[in-house]
Amino acid sequence: MANLAQKLSQGWAQSLKPSAPHAGVAPAALPPWWKPRQRLQRWFESRLPLSDTVTLTQRNVYVLPSGAGGMLAATLLVLLVASINYQLNLGYLLTFLLAGSAVVALHVGHAALRGLTLHLPPPTPAFAGQPVVLDVSLTNPGRSARYGIWVAVQEHPAQGSWCDVPPGGSSTVQVAFAPQRRGRHRVPTLLVETRYPLGTTRCWTVWRPAADVLVYPAPEPHAPPLPPGEPHGGGAQAVRRHDSGEFEGVRAYRRGDPLKLVVWKKMAKSDQLVSRDTVHVQATQLWLDAASAGSADGSLEGRLSRLCAWVLRADDEGVDYGLRLGGTTIAPDHGTAHRLRCLEALALC
Repeated sequence: MANLAQKLSQGWAQSLKPSAPHAGVAPAALPPWWKPRQRLQRWFESRLPLSDTVTLTQRNVYVLPSGAGGMLAATLLVLLVASINYQLNLGYLLTFLLAGSAVVALHVGHAALRGLTLHLPPPTPAFAGQPVVLDVSLTNPGRSARYGIWVAVQEHPAQGSWCDVPPGGSSTVQVAFAPQRRGRHRVPTLLVETRYPLGTTRCWTVWRPAADVLVYPAPEPHAPPLPPGEPHGGGAQAVRRHDSGEFEGVRAYRRGDPLKLVVWKKMAKSDQLVSRDTVHVQATQLWLDAASAGSADGSLEGRLSRLCAWVLRADDEGVDYGLRLGGTTIAPDHGTAHRLRCLEALALC
């Protein structure tokens, strides 16, 4: 019986996905009645508390007839009028049987959401224009399974994920949104909905997580090579790179050297493992300076995009690098923590 219910819920979830009638439409093309609806929606969302964990109760779960429910109501009205007109006892039976089934479906759908606990862990930072994936956890403390739960971003209700939550367990669904600008963005309002079991009612809730996500600048696709290093203290030091972009100075491979320091081109020629000599490489300091970065369009965002690409390239090559960004200076270093610190400075400058 449980398997049958699960299969039916999958079919309902696929066929009854919420639609977004105006998704992707330019603001100028919206109908006149849409703007008041947007204002009403913003007013409603502003009254919701910000929380990364919320438990659904009868106070924050809403129920309305769906399109199929409206058609069923119209059909029941026609059946009732015909039964009264022709004195059809079987017509009365069919009408009230269907009406009773719709009322039971309303309570079952409401119970599918009531009692669920929703939780959103801190989202992972992303680059501008790339999707930010949100891992939404749904916990069911009850003894009955919850079927056909749909989770999506409020602005794009048709682009979500559905799941079934087992009794006494939890499920995790992933929804995504793509911020187009760098900086710190608040996680958008989420929609949790079900039309289980008959699709005649739409039970939903609106959730405003308190978490925010850090969005880095989009790296320049074809950034120029890294700038030359600066001598320590102004003294004459070895040049960090050849004109061809290859590192100067190699040594025999030592056990424990990171793979990104291995010179694979030289290994292919000599069949010997050699690593970059980081001591020789770091005879100069690599500084990534916003003032001298330049960009194709000359804008601030273009310079930040180029600096972002340079930070990723320098980290991939395993060299020490520093960042000068207006009044912010990050000393040369390497590693994951240093890369994240530089990317955060680029995102928030």
